[in-house]
Amino acid sequence: MQINGKPYHTIWLNEADSSVVQVIDQRKLPFVFEILDLKTPEDCFCAIRDMAVRGAPLIGVTAAYGMYLALLNFRGSSLEEYLDEKATYLKTARPTAVNLAFAVDEMLKFMKLNIGHPRLKEISLKKATELKVREIEFSEKIGEFGLKLIEDMYERKQAPVNILTHCNAGWLACIDWGTATAPVYKAHHKGIPVHVWADETRPRNQGARLTAFELGEEGVPHTVIADNTGGHLMQHNMVDLVIVGSDRTTVTGDVANKIGTYLKALAAKDNGVPFYVALPSSTFDWQLKNGVLEIPIEERDPDEVTLIEGWNGESIQPVRLTPEKSRAANFGFDVTPARLVTGLITERGICRANEESILQLFPEGNKQ
Repeated sequence: MQINGKPYHTIWLNEADSSVVQVIDQRKLPFVFEILDLKTPEDCFCAIRDMAVRGAPLIGVTAAYGMYLALLNFRGSSLEEYLDEKATYLKTARPTAVNLAFAVDEMLKFMKLNIGHPRLKEISLKKATELKVREIEFSEKIGEFGLKLIEDMYERKQAPVNILTHCNAGWLACIDWGTATAPVYKAHHKGIPVHVWADETRPRNQGARLTAFELGEEGVPHTVIADNTGGHLMQHNMVDLVIVGSDRTTVTGDVANKIGTYLKALAAKDNGVPFYVALPSSTFDWQLKNGVLEIPIEERDPDEVTLIEGWNGESIQPVRLTPEKSRAANFGFDVTPARLVTGLITERGICRANEESILQLFPEGNKQ
């Protein structure tokens, strides 16, 4: 995708120095475009924890490169023990997105299988890059399958298709294309008129800051709305489709996504609006059956609720929203039960949100 007309991924290797991984610092967008250098696994951990990078696929790929950087920084006597230690460390950066553990475990397994290889650093870098490329390919295929939903809707109404999304499941979260936004970009590039309602997504405002930013850079018509506006729009037939992303989806089709997603699903169900979840297979948790009871929900710093960041014309500054003496709770995600999900858009096609349909599309899930 593009920023100021120039194509970017959200993570890449420094062309002049293969020991430096570079990312777009998403904490500064849309006000400041800044590139962050990652040189150690600790740098990757902090980038994930502090949300310089965010979005399940990007978190996973950043951690994969973190394992490569760990290898470059090894100075001990037992490489296997060191890699185990760094893998465990990286997986604790954030708890909800399953892609994090998925990518780290793939890298750890690969490194251990090739522990004596004379070019272990080189082939480990190649492996991390392969995981990055795979996520891009997954996102593009999600876009192609989701495009059919938008095409069908446009054929029926012969007017711009209004899509509501929550948080940022765009290319900024997924290296390129995105998950929830991939069908939108495919439709826009094909000339199908689309319009996106972008939830602001309190408390960190990823919709208002990130989704709106990337849609604007691609020239996609969009409107930022307060989080509680979606139900009203659905009641008045102003939403044709809801498409959101996922940080972890159970084998039974329960979906963990940014806090507030569940409420959008309830409103969509009540108003007969199709509610789709776009996700790559790396976001499935094949071990979990009951998302509400089993998916770990991240609780973040209450300051994200009590304060809000904004641009004062010269810099990004926080401003207090709440009384000093008021406590705040900050749950990062909620779980949308499968019964509220119309379908799952994956890189292999669209399936129903139930175990039978998911495993028909991904039979390897039976072996996990």
